[in-house]
Amino acid sequence: MNYETELDDLIMTLVKETGSDIHLSVGSFPTIRVNRELIPLTRKKELSGEDTLGFLRAMVGEKTLTNFVVTQELDFSYEHRKEYRLRGNASFQRGLISIALRLVPKVRSISELNLPEQISQIARERQGFFLVVGPVGQGKSTTLSSMIGLINSESKRHIVTIEDPVEFRFDQEKSLIEQREVGVDTADFHVALNHIFRQDADVIMIGEMRDKETIATAVTAAETGHLVLSTLHSNSASQSVDRIIDSFPSDQQDQIRMQLASSLIGILSQRLLPRVSGGLIPAFELLLNTPAIANIIREKRTHEIDVLIETGSQEGMIDFDRYLAELVRRGEVLKDDALTFARRRNMFERLI
Repeated sequence: MNYETELDDLIMTLVKETGSDIHLSVGSFPTIRVNRELIPLTRKKELSGEDTLGFLRAMVGEKTLTNFVVTQELDFSYEHRKEYRLRGNASFQRGLISIALRLVPKVRSISELNLPEQISQIARERQGFFLVVGPVGQGKSTTLSSMIGLINSESKRHIVTIEDPVEFRFDQEKSLIEQREVGVDTADFHVALNHIFRQDADVIMIGEMRDKETIATAVTAAETGHLVLSTLHSNSASQSVDRIIDSFPSDQQDQIRMQLASSLIGILSQRLLPRVSGGLIPAFELLLNTPAIANIIREKRTHEIDVLIETGSQEGMIDFDRYLAELVRRGEVLKDDALTFARRRNMFERLI
């Protein structure tokens, strides 16, 4: 099998079907994901161990492949036809290689992504800490890319991204943009952040908050005149605040509470739902750091955050269940689909 040619065919099939992922696993047909449904490509042959090895070699080269055999885990990016980018992961299962590839969409604008209008204003802030949160595959990186795109189109600023791996590629417009990849351009997120204070950065985009060292340095950067954008795997704004604080030892939690209360701009939690007309549509919860929210964070009353979001629409906050109900009323999503995502089902039922 010519793996470069076969890979080209698989990627172009994914693009044609407007899919999101490709899975290459021994003993299975190549499989793509379209609108969250896995579709095996039965016109292809079932893959052998030699096949998955060949596909990986075609994407990462011999040196990286050799390192992967030792470490047994690999995150990588792959550029196809100088037009399409994919984020890849390779792993072993039962001693055989499995590969998952996710197509990185083109950078789209905030309006194209149906993001709340408040996100544009947040992107124009000069300093502070903003998080996009949610489970894997809910469009967090896509949202951040739209914010970077807006800054790039409007402002002469120095933007530094730290990613693992680099996903969206940005063409420089008004801003100077540097994209650093963990494992290629820097050892890890924490090391890169420690040195960013001497790089004259205005905007820092961190692919993911993975440990307390990264969080601590990011919050400090936000306090010292930088706009810091990042993601976190959590389910809601209030859970995100608790998770950040709980990642620190008890004797450091009061300090991080004070820093977070003063530097936080907001937290956007998002999910992608099946759209009635086809494809996916996002639903949001948005926390904005008002004086009341800041006091709650400082005073260890984060359990009250959800109530302030629910009653804070006049201040620009968005309650998730209310947003879901509005999507149902507009005919964008089915009630049953929305109900599976609702956080307070009784409340959601009353809202529609």
